[in-house]
Amino acid sequence: MNKQLITIVVIILGVIGTVFWLKNKPKDELYTVMKVPEFEMINQHNQTITNRDMLGKVYVVEFFFTSCPTICPVMNQNLRWIEDQVNHQNLGFISITIDPKRDTPARLLEHAQQIGVKSPNWHFLTSDRESIEKLSEQFNIYVGKDESTAEGLNHSGKLALVDKQGNIRSRYDKMGVPMLFYSGLNYKDAEGKEPSLGGKYHPEIELLKEDIQKLLAE
Repeated sequence: MNKQLITIVVIILGVIGTVFWLKNKPKDELYTVMKVPEFEMINQHNQTITNRDMLGKVYVVEFFFTSCPTICPVMNQNLRWIEDQVNHQNLGFISITIDPKRDTPARLLEHAQQIGVKSPNWHFLTSDRESIEKLSEQFNIYVGKDESTAEGLNHSGKLALVDKQGNIRSRYDKMGVPMLFYSGLNYKDAEGKEPSLGGKYHPEIELLKEDIQKLLAE
């Protein structure tokens, strides 16, 4: 048997094994994406918050900024909905501003009050821009790089779910592939195919709520 044939056989066996595993994995099992990146930032109360402070809590991470006119208000309100729906002492949120020049701790506190945050575990964090960009890369959540232009305030609507042990977790999609992140956006359709700021559907927020409750019960 030549090397080329051996390689083909190995690839086929690998595909078969992957398909078998995806079909037979526990339906309620959540995928472990990676360890949450280390962070140390200042919150809206001028307190230093690190990833170590969040151990023992299930929490959601987002990147946003308070003056954002588009997706940020939607993301914040969807997280507020989860806060009310789950209503658990070990639920937390980490909202990291990408506009640290304007989003001072005082401004972040004002924003938290404006959107009606209730939990003491919801931290609106700020740091220097370089650290924020580096952290977004470690999370693999997009943030624009040029702070001096409008592109620097572009960012993803992805949300990361972190378990009590500090692991980023996600469910599998219908094809059995890990989602990795959850969309914090609204959609025109229940399937979540067409984003809309005024959409009445947020299917992945519903999934996120279910998975938060699952992790809180562990």
